[in-house]
Amino acid sequence: MYENLAILGAFVFLYSIVSGGLERTPINGAVVFAAFGLIMGPIWLDLLKVDVNAEEMRTLAELTLALVLFTDAANANLGILKRSSQIPVRLLLIGLPLTIVLGFGAGMLMFPELTWLEVAIIATMLAPTDAALGKAVVTNKSVPGNIREGLNVESGLNDGICVPILFIFLALIPPVTGTAEGNTEALALKLVGEQIGIGLAVGLGLTFLAGHIVKMAARHGWITESWRQLPVLALAFTCYAVTQLLGGSGFIACFTGGLLAGALAKRHKTEYLLAAEGTGDTLAIITWVCFGAVVIGKSIGLYSWSILLYSILSLTVIRMLPVFLVLTGLKLRIDQKLFMGWFGPRGLASIVFAVIVLNKHLPHAETITMTAVCTILLSVIGHGLSANPLVALLAARLKRAEPETA
Repeated sequence: MYENLAILGAFVFLYSIVSGGLERTPINGAVVFAAFGLIMGPIWLDLLKVDVNAEEMRTLAELTLALVLFTDAANANLGILKRSSQIPVRLLLIGLPLTIVLGFGAGMLMFPELTWLEVAIIATMLAPTDAALGKAVVTNKSVPGNIREGLNVESGLNDGICVPILFIFLALIPPVTGTAEGNTEALALKLVGEQIGIGLAVGLGLTFLAGHIVKMAARHGWITESWRQLPVLALAFTCYAVTQLLGGSGFIACFTGGLLAGALAKRHKTEYLLAAEGTGDTLAIITWVCFGAVVIGKSIGLYSWSILLYSILSLTVIRMLPVFLVLTGLKLRIDQKLFMGWFGPRGLASIVFAVIVLNKHLPHAETITMTAVCTILLSVIGHGLSANPLVALLAARLKRAEPETA
């Protein structure tokens, strides 16, 4: 334990003092974290002996994602979002279902040995985008505000929307005993209603209550400087835990709660969010290091050509074509549509879904999870290395186009 702690502590320290410089290079943080875990893990140097089982990996990824969703939503510019709300609405209500359908069609061709339900599970697992991996894009002021906020809201809500869809497909798979589990249609509607409805109610309700309590405490001078950083962190985890306990989607609760928290805090939100963002970054480092050491290390050599090809398609055509189509008619250039289509990275949400599926012991669970792992790995590399160069390219093209549109 102490050896692991020493290695992780030294790595976090070194990365934190050079993070600003690395952010200006094509190297994304997740690439560094996963590579570090892979190199230090059992496959290569075997210095980092991480003994993390599937359930622990899921918990770590869930808590990281919940906190990132809350803080990213709180930082959202609601003014820009209100003016360009058509983008996330189209991406979520039309683009997301199209992505799942297109992923299902490609999966039926690529994985003939899988049942249609197993293919649908793969398509759903890889449909949501990752808020943490997309942070380099959605926080970069060089990217137009409508694109930043559109991608931010999409990544914040699509994983929560995919949770009930995933559970519906899992519920449709006949149990090993062969016994029926009641009315499937009724179960599906119940899952959707609970996941989304409870998530919205808890996220907005708890945040509204907490926000007014914090304001009252601040007026009376009850919050000391050292404790000012903790309310947001505690609120994010409380929203997630209470929602999950009640059977809803904690991810939807965290994102909607974060949006409301940012609106309530207004100009003071930066000081309240600082510690929560730092904690989220630290959890993200640990998650990706564990992913590199444990998951990637154990999965190397288990990929097939069909898994690799599907992973590439998932990150390109399956994602980019629906995005391009649903954005038709909006005042966006072709390069902006392609930019939004490409920046749909897969990460923490897909890790969580993969662990859920793995615990269900499906007949082809290994193929399903390996497809998710391969897609996430390619996304970490591809989106990590391309973020800054493509942002710079888009900014340059938009700047050149300004005299033409003036």
